[in-house]
Amino acid sequence: MSATETSLWPFVVYFVAVLLLVATMLGLSYVLGQRRANKATNMPFESGVLSVGSPQIHMSVEFYLVAIFFVIFDLETVFIFAWAVAFFELGWEGFIAVAVFIAILGVALVYELSTGALEWGIKTRAGEPHPEEQP
Repeated sequence: MSATETSLWPFVVYFVAVLLLVATMLGLSYVLGQRRANKATNMPFESGVLSVGSPQIHMSVEFYLVAIFFVIFDLETVFIFAWAVAFFELGWEGFIAVAVFIAILGVALVYELSTGALEWGIKTRAGEPHPEEQP
């Protein structure tokens, strides 16, 4: 027997044990579980209070836009932080690369501001008249 075959058997035993455990749990829940369903069983219940109204909340698209922009710019700060950690090892080439990266971020931010993506209220595309100005 080679060293690879002898070191593999604990994983096989573990895998088989996990499969047996999952099969046992599913089988017991099927055998011991409740078979009848009534109206109260299918009702949503949270923290001892029956829910009232619709769970669908209508939110403005601005909330999603701000969240997406936050995630994008937050990830970009992670890249800048990684550059700052390796500042001395990267030298001038790294400095120029991060300067170009920050310039692209600045251009993207100016573009978002110019298209009105960060403004709240009625959205119009750049160059189109405002809905109130149309005849």
